[in-house]
Formats: sequence, structure tokens, C-alpha cells
Amino acid sequence: MFDHFEKARLKLTAWYLLIIMIISIAFSAFIFLGANREFDRILRLQKFRIENPQLQIHMLQPFPWQDDIISLPEKPEPDVMQEARARVIIDLIGINIVILIISSLAGYFLAGRTLVPIKKMVDEQNRFITDASHELRTPLTSLRTEIEVGLRDKSIDVMDAKKLLESNLEEVVGLQALSDNLLELAQNGKEITIENMKENSLLEIVNAAIKKVESLALKKQITIEKKIKDEKISAVSDRVKELFVILLDNAIKYSKENEKISIQSKKQQNMIEVSVTDFGMGIAKEDLPHIFDRFYRANKSRSKTDVPGYGLGLSIAKKIIESHNGQISVTSIPGKKTTFTVFIPAV
Repeated sequence: MFDHFEKARLKLTAWYLLIIMIISIAFSAFIFLGANREFDRILRLQKFRIENPQLQIHMLQPFPWQDDIISLPEKPEPDVMQEARARVIIDLIGINIVILIISSLAGYFLAGRTLVPIKKMVDEQNRFITDASHELRTPLTSLRTEIEVGLRDKSIDVMDAKKLLESNLEEVVGLQALSDNLLELAQNGKEITIENMKENSLLEIVNAAIKKVESLALKKQITIEKKIKDEKISAVSDRVKELFVILLDNAIKYSKENEKISIQSKKQQNMIEVSVTDFGMGIAKEDLPHIFDRFYRANKSRSKTDVPGYGLGLSIAKKIIESHNGQISVTSIPGKKTTFTVFIPAV
């Protein structure tokens, strides 16, 4: 059984063939009609020359010193013309068959190339829906189980009911955060255009991001070392601030207590390089290629900590920087440090 992509590819190929063959047959008909008119003209000319031999001799001997007389057939030869017509028809049919075969192969190939971006987008949407459903299932199951257990407990008192509601509220808050992240991930970048990008101070954006995560850093006694130059960037300031909040928040989560986080910048030609480094547990080599995937959380070192989250932050960060025509990369030494590097176009 063909999948939807293969069916669409065959339908698109059929449309390609239909258009090509209509054009090819139309040209073939045009060529045949032209050839047929030429055959009829030759027959008429041949008949005219036979019926007017003196005119023919005069036409063929314009000079008096020409003594040779070219002999002509006594009657027209329509059978020869009919054979010529038949050969033209056979040749045109053969050409159209060749065009059909070549067009089928070329159309199938081009249809596949045309549908690749669409297939990629559909697969991405399917993965998004599957991953989101998987992440939603766990808190919903937990919430339902707690409520069902509470309802079955006939001896539940006010304190137990309050604890149950508090637990349910935590799950609801988590679901709300997940839905907000999913919505942001789906919509982020749509509002970022050249028109609404403005000149902003990188230093001011980073300061605003640091201020937003200061309370989280204080809880773990983490120091944020800042070495940011006051460069100018063209950006939507709120989105870039969110980008650095995600990177700083991520660095705080995976750092040990009483550690430090470094954020610094430098200019490279027309790009501003900003790096955020934490000296925590690091990321395993096999996890690095997937670190920006949605819902991905490393199975080894970084997932061993009781860190809340759904693995969406870095995906959002990547989408933000790419919508600003920038790039983001990561390097890590397991057990020592991790550095996220952002490249933002300078003004």
C-alpha cells in the first residue's frame, strides 16, 4: 500500500505527463498538418507541370543554350505521398512514445523533488503532535489518578483534600507552562520581520535577561560573570532577551551550587558572538547533535538531575536566533563545562 506521499507523487507525475503530452500531441498535429499541406502542394504542382509541359520546359530552360529537356512523370504519384504521410504519422507516434517514457521518468523524479519540502513539513508536524501528546499524557494521567483516588477515599479529611488540590494545582501549572511553550514554539518567528527589527543595545538586552534569572541564581549561590560589550544589533529586543533568558536559565539549572556562569561577547566581522558557559556536569558527546530537538533531554548526565522542564527551551532559543538570521551552537566537556554560542548579525 502506498503512503500519502507516494500517492501525491504519482498524482503530480500524472499531471506533469498530462500537460506535457497535450503540448506534445498539439505540436505533432501542427507538424502533421504542415507536412500534409506540403504534400498536397507538391501533388498540385506535379499535376500542373504534367498538364502544362511547354510551361515546364520554359521554366526549366531559361537560357537558349540549354538543350536538355528534363522528363517528367506522365501522371501524379499520390501513392508515394500517402506512404510519406504514413511514415510521418509513424515517426510522430514514435516520437510521442519516447517523450511519454522520458517524461514519465523525469516527471516522477521532479514530483519527488517538489514534494520533499512538503513531506518534511508534514513529518515535522506529525512529530510535533506525537511528542506533544506524549508529554501531555504523563501529567494528565497523574492528575486523573490523584483525583480518582481522592474520590474513592470516603474517609478523606480537609487536610488531605487540601494536599490533593495543591498537588493537582502543581500539575495544572506544569500543563499551562507546557502549553505556553508549545504555543510559543509554534508561533515564534512569525512576528519577526525586517520591518519590526530595530537597532538595540546588546548590553541592555543581556542586562535585562540577567535580571530576570537573578532569583534562580541566588537560590543556588551562582555568580554570573558578565563581559558584554555595548554592541548594536538589529533585532526584536523581547525575543532576543528571551533567548538569553533560556540560555542563562539552562546554565543555572545544570550548574552545581556556588558555581559561576560566564556570559561574554566579541565582534567578528559583521556578526556578534555571545557565549554562555556553565561549569556543571556537561553534555555527553552522543547527546550534542540532538540538544536542540524538541522535547529532547539527554538520557545520561543531564537527565540525572531533578530539573523540571520539558526539553523545549533550547528548541525555542534556536528558532528565535534563526528568525534573526543568526546561528547557535554548543560545545561541551562532560563533567567540566558547557558553552552555548550565539551569532547575531551586527548593525
